[in-house]
Parts: sequence; structure tokens; C-alpha cells
Amino acid sequence: MKRIGMGLIGPGFVAAHHIDAVRRLGDVDIVAIAGSSQASAERKAREYKVDRAYGDFNALIADPDIQVIHNTTPNYMHFPVVMAILAAGKHVISDKPLALNPEQALAMRDAAIAAGVGHVVTFNYRGNPLVQQAREMVAQGAARGVNFVHGYYLQDWMTDPNVYSWRSDAAKGGATSALGDIGSHWCDLAEHVSGLKIDSVLADITTVIPVRYSAGASAEAFSKENKGERTPVKVTSEDLASVLLRFDSGAKGSFSVGQVLPGHKNDVELEINSSKLSLKWRQEQQNELWIGRHDQPNGLMMKDPGLVSGEALRYTHLPGGHQESWADAFTNIIRDGYAWIRNGAAMKDKPAPLPTFDDGYRSTCIIDAMLKSAHAGGVWQRVHYMPVGKK
Repeated sequence: MKRIGMGLIGPGFVAAHHIDAVRRLGDVDIVAIAGSSQASAERKAREYKVDRAYGDFNALIADPDIQVIHNTTPNYMHFPVVMAILAAGKHVISDKPLALNPEQALAMRDAAIAAGVGHVVTFNYRGNPLVQQAREMVAQGAARGVNFVHGYYLQDWMTDPNVYSWRSDAAKGGATSALGDIGSHWCDLAEHVSGLKIDSVLADITTVIPVRYSAGASAEAFSKENKGERTPVKVTSEDLASVLLRFDSGAKGSFSVGQVLPGHKNDVELEINSSKLSLKWRQEQQNELWIGRHDQPNGLMMKDPGLVSGEALRYTHLPGGHQESWADAFTNIIRDGYAWIRNGAAMKDKPAPLPTFDDGYRSTCIIDAMLKSAHAGGVWQRVHYMPVGKK
């Protein structure tokens, strides 16, 4: 089988996990990385053991040995980088949020479809076996009549005011911080597992730490580097939010996000309640799926290839009792992306769990509705999303 050449633009925190996932596939060569300067690109290339380094992302895109490009740049670079990749007719795997706003995301989605290339957004929690097990149970009717979808995504890496990231800079991260960064993950997970679509939202957002102290460079996510003289920077984007949800089926929901909550490292929880049973999955105990019942004892399903079904079985690589991790789930999504690309990247052949630019665009529409709701003083706001093929 012919090997695929891969390039990566934007070697920050998550880039290492993209590279690790691609290397685990075994049939993809990591050809080059591109950074903000030639010096930084070369430094990261040495760190990641990649042969080629480019200080200009356009030079990487033009490299004839590269067929798939991973975009792990800050949010404000997503649109120009992805549109340049698509103009070159190359496949693209991009981090979320897909773009700064729905208008950019819609243009990116439509351009990707028109180019006929593979286009993936890394909503990686879809790659967890028990997430797919819960989705299968809902789809097969075990959780018929979903009436409530709720949960949270909580972190603490921005609790210290001395942590200043580009995510807090509206010019680079966009108008949203916590909602766009991690709320997008939760909403995608909720829609993917429940099979429902968020129709309208009512959001309450706040900035717990309105002034942060910058040492002159953006901290990588989860970094503990807090050295150097600091300059106060006013922050306007939210670091805490709570949202009420209405789904297209009439079901209700709610969730909270925050990145300033001590003790919550990467705490994602999704619970789905139906007339028959409840299902709850928590990322920090991701090898367990809680099943709640009113007429018999509750249960705890463990990740086990002998017990799961459907897509969950394909994503389960180790025997029961052998824990699988965040990195394994991330690799499952990357593996699906490359399998789709090898197969021609036709939409009809896309693996069901694989998130595309349409999912990324829809996510920006949901987050945009939340911002509009909050800025209007906390009123219900419809999600305005344009389906593929409609004008």
C-alpha cells in the first residue's frame, strides 16, 4: 500500500498528539512541520524528530511529498491556513473550533466539499469506545424517548491569573474562550451520542479573572511556565458559562463549562436520560459507562470487546481490564480520517463517528447562538445553521 505524506502547521500543545497518532498508524510518513518562524519550526522539528521544517506554512502546503495537512494553529489562523490547503487540493485535519465565526466556518465547509478532499475536525471524544457504545444504545432504542441531556466540561489550567494564553486574546482566540475551546467538544458529544440537534440556547457567561498577567508570550495549554516580568492584560472572553438547551425533538438540556475551577483537570461528563434508562459517561473514568434504571439495579458497564457492539467494538483495542486512554480515542479519530482519505474521501463512505467540517461549522453556529443569548441579557436564541446544499 502506498504511503501517505503528512505535514503539520502550528506545532503547539496538541501537535505532539497529532504526530503521535499518525505515527501509530504505521502507513503515514511525517514529512514536515511549519511554525511561526524558521527557527521555531526547526526547534520543533528536532523535538518531534521530523526531517523538514518550514517557517512559512505556504511552503509546507506546496511540498509535493505531502498529501494530508494537519492544522493545529491558533484559532485566528484556521481560516487562512485551511483555505490555502483546500486551494491546493490537499486533505486537511483541523483542530476545533473550526473558525472564529459561522461565516468563516461555512465558507470552509463549502470549499472542502467543492474540493472533494477529506476534511476532519478533531472532536476526539467521539473516539472513545464507550461513547460509541452509548450512541449505539440510543440509536437501537435502548434509551428510547430521550428527554434530558446534561453535563459539563470543567478544567483548572487557567485558574492562576499569571497564565495568559492566546485563547484570552479576542484577536487570536475569537470572541469566546471556554465555550469555543471546550464547550464545542461537549455540544458535539451531546448531539453525536443523543442523535438530537440543539435547536435553541439560553446562556449565562462570565469572566472570573478579568485581568491576566502576560510575560510577553502565550502559554501553551496546561503549561506551568509562569516566569518573567508580567504586564496586566484585560480579558473580555468568558472563562465560565452555564447554558440551558432545547433540542429539536423537544428534549431539554443544560451544561456548564469552566477553565478556572481548581481540581478539575479535564473533567468531561455527559448524561442522557430517557423514559427507559439513563446513560452517563465521564472522560476521567472513560472505561466505564453508568447505566441507570428505575425498576432494577443500576449497572456499570466496563469497556470490554466481549461486551460492546457496533463502532464501539472497532474502537476497542485491548481486552477488558486493560485501560484505554485519551490518546487512544484521539488515534481512533485520526485512523478513521486516514482510512476515509485512502478510500477516496467521498461523503457516502465517511465512517459514521468521523467529524467533518460540517460538524465544525455546526459547532460554531451553536457557540455563536450562546454568545448572542448572553449578550442580549440571557434570552433564548435559535441556532442558525445552513445544511449542506442549501442557500
